[in-house]
Amino acid sequence: MFPKLGAAEIARLAPFARERKTSANEILFDLGDTDVSVFVVLDGSIEILSVSGDSETPIVTNDPGEFTGEVNLLSGRPSLVRGRTPRPSRLLEINRANLRRIVQTDPGLSELFLRPYMLRRAHLVTSGTGDAVLIGSSHSAGTLRLKAFFARNGHPHSYIDVDRDSDVQHVLDHFRVSLDEIPVVICRGRNVLRNPSNAEVAACLGLNADVDGGSVYDVIVVGAGPAGLAAAVYAASEGLSVLVLEGNFPGGQAGSSSRIENYLGFPTGISGQELTDRALVQAQKFGAHMRIASSATTLRCTQGPFAIEMLNGESVHCRSVIVASGAAYRKLALPNLRQFEGVGIYYGATNVEAQLCEGEEIVIVGGGNSAGQAAVYLSSRVKHVHLLVRGAGLPDTMSRYLIRRIEESPSITVRAFTEIAALQGDDRLERIEWRNSQSEVVEDRPIRHAFLMTGATPNTAWLNGCLALDDKGFIKTGPDLAPEEVGQWPLSRRPYLLETSSPRVFAVGDVRAGSVKRVASAVGEGSIAVQFLHRVLAE
Repeated sequence: MFPKLGAAEIARLAPFARERKTSANEILFDLGDTDVSVFVVLDGSIEILSVSGDSETPIVTNDPGEFTGEVNLLSGRPSLVRGRTPRPSRLLEINRANLRRIVQTDPGLSELFLRPYMLRRAHLVTSGTGDAVLIGSSHSAGTLRLKAFFARNGHPHSYIDVDRDSDVQHVLDHFRVSLDEIPVVICRGRNVLRNPSNAEVAACLGLNADVDGGSVYDVIVVGAGPAGLAAAVYAASEGLSVLVLEGNFPGGQAGSSSRIENYLGFPTGISGQELTDRALVQAQKFGAHMRIASSATTLRCTQGPFAIEMLNGESVHCRSVIVASGAAYRKLALPNLRQFEGVGIYYGATNVEAQLCEGEEIVIVGGGNSAGQAAVYLSSRVKHVHLLVRGAGLPDTMSRYLIRRIEESPSITVRAFTEIAALQGDDRLERIEWRNSQSEVVEDRPIRHAFLMTGATPNTAWLNGCLALDDKGFIKTGPDLAPEEVGQWPLSRRPYLLETSSPRVFAVGDVRAGSVKRVASAVGEGSIAVQFLHRVLAE
């Protein structure tokens, strides 16, 4: 995490830096500061401190040859720590714009900075060193939502459980919070948000930079799953101005995968979260702008430039659009399903959900790779996994390596021709009934956790009728478009492979009709779309 730069490396940094002399106890940057510089120690030292109210906790001291910062420097998000010189020191100061120039143009220095920055962020996350405190309960759906929001965005935070922490009442009294207002997020020890939306948390913590409503981006990417992030990386690396709008958190469905083992180049596998984190840093390295918890609500495609309206009322404009808004798991037709979402019913199998059901029996519904990965991952942490599939078995819908592991695991039982028939409970799920569609036998089990990973519903409602869709709501592109669907096409050429019925609007990943539901395919489509993008922008 803390490599030392040699004389030759410092010399390569000098053209991008200015020398700065500091006095004893001079604060270089503080908790909540934005547009923070990188400091390389030439003589003296820099203390990195965690700040809570009036108290400071040392994290590390940077000595000569070492440098400050973590991934927030690339995104421009507020600093999570304080930096101070305990004695007179001599430093090199590199501003954020020059840091980005360095990591884009010097491969050696890029690795020297980016690898430690990612490791430092991981350390802040695992240690809970940050600017947010979440007070919640395992019996609260809102708490699970916010824990997932922090985890999937890689934002460090402390968690206080009202059901387990004996000192929690002191904290609640201090901030004048009652138990019926749980969950609560405290930002930087000052602002108290009672059961906030994800967008409110993002705004309070400064996770999104302001968007200039007068700017016209070369491309706006809607969705930050593998396809959207790939498009952002390739477009930004080739000099296009890029804005990514993500309605929740980066990664999409792939981001909730515990381990992806059939993705090229990762023979031991990689978690969806780690893959997302790396892609996000890549996109920010090349200058892509990211807005999280910023749902697109309307696409205005009647005249150029395009306009996309967001849930908060803001509008952003662009010359082209890449739709990568993905798909959501299909919800079961059960009358009380919504009642148990987040308190027994889950749509992802990350560490956040795994902690809730450790040592218990669980149900997973689905026969695809996501369900298989969840079953294998959770089987080592729970008492038993019941994998419910509507068909005769798994071979048609799941990768063979996952089927083999499931068949060999004594902790997993595959129940063919079986569906959930009923959910029971009061404030949380307590029991599940499932039915065998061939024998009509119904079983009632005291199971409190079910993971639903079946089917896909495309996130296309926001398109406002701009684009041609198939009968299931997925976006049609290229050769799949019927002549009548491009009847108003204003160009002499036909739509490109990933182009929709509206020129300069592309669709990639799970939201596209006929796409292959694999991470590698989504990444490929995101990169291919950028090649077509250059052509249409030149027209």
